[in-house]
Amino acid sequence: MVDKQLEKFERWIREMFENRQKSEVCYHNMDHSLQIVKKVAEIGEYYNLSKEEKEDLYVAGWMHDIGYWEGKGEGHEIKGSEMAQKYLIELGLNQERVDRIKSLILATKVPQNPKNLLEEIICDADLFHLSSERFFEQTLLLKKEKTNLGFEKTSLSEWLKDSRLFMLAHHYHTEYAKIYFQPGKEANLESIEMRIKEAEEHSKAKSEGKKKDKNKKKSERGIETMFRITSKNHLALSALADNKANIMISVNSIIISIVVAVFIRIIEEFPYYLVPTLMLITTCLIAMVFAILATRPNVTNGIVTKEDIRKKKGNLLYFGNFYEMPLPEYKEGMHALMDDGTYLYDSMITDIYYLGIVLSKKYFLLRKCYNIFMFGFVLSVISFLIATYIFEPIPR
Repeated sequence: MVDKQLEKFERWIREMFENRQKSEVCYHNMDHSLQIVKKVAEIGEYYNLSKEEKEDLYVAGWMHDIGYWEGKGEGHEIKGSEMAQKYLIELGLNQERVDRIKSLILATKVPQNPKNLLEEIICDADLFHLSSERFFEQTLLLKKEKTNLGFEKTSLSEWLKDSRLFMLAHHYHTEYAKIYFQPGKEANLESIEMRIKEAEEHSKAKSEGKKKDKNKKKSERGIETMFRITSKNHLALSALADNKANIMISVNSIIISIVVAVFIRIIEEFPYYLVPTLMLITTCLIAMVFAILATRPNVTNGIVTKEDIRKKKGNLLYFGNFYEMPLPEYKEGMHALMDDGTYLYDSMITDIYYLGIVLSKKYFLLRKCYNIFMFGFVLSVISFLIATYIFEPIPR
């Protein structure tokens, strides 16, 4: 092969890499091919190869991965040899040399099974990265390329384990590679063992972190549910107390209205009904007072100061604490409340606590109301019966 042919070939192959190389192929690219070209030349010098043999290795080094230009890489050696056949004939090489270059390209297929020295040289050069100081960087590029081309994604730990198995099964063929590449490969094998442990520990820590985050989310949802149900129950109990108080107010109002309208007119005729009537009216009035006290609203001063918010003392969730605050200050306070989870939960706890205090007072007054009405009404009825059956009517 004359110098002009070599120049034409290198110009063509570089242009083809620039124009046809896919961006997804980040490992089997021109940089990788240049590395192979350099290594076949290095090993070829060691074995004092002929000019023609060196040229064949040079061309095969450039073309051994051009099959990646078409497809995802499966059978790229066969595709590359077919592309080489077409172009090298056009370049002017005889069929014998073309066949030898094609055999060199096909020899790089893994698992490698070289049949002569030239094939051994290109096979060892193709897997030189196993001994390279940049091995870890290059194996990650290969992992990324596999993902880019649509192959199944694997974790870093699994990828490194597969790489370790590949390195253990692999062996260099030439004496040169065994002397100069093997030590670096063994060092990388030790390094990959350490990285597998690190990746597994990282994966375990990440998994535990996700589990903790999941538990934290569950805990947060449980807390939110607890607050929601507790507040709902308190409000339901408050509404129930108000309904009971309203019933007592209505019942006692009706009783007083009937007593005033009916019994007052017959007191002169039946004076012995005076005491039972007064007892009934008094019972109803006292019961009404306690029922009204149970429903009477209690409103606070309506101001939470900036100092209260700064010290996280003010509860902005209850209207009685903010109804006199200016809107800008209330917004500022609410943003501070939303930004601080502890402050928010403290405010909700405080709100539920004081709602419970209010409920306690409501039910205390309501219980007194019902007790007074029950005992007072019973005594009043007994008094009416006594007055009716014991005392005789006064004649006109």
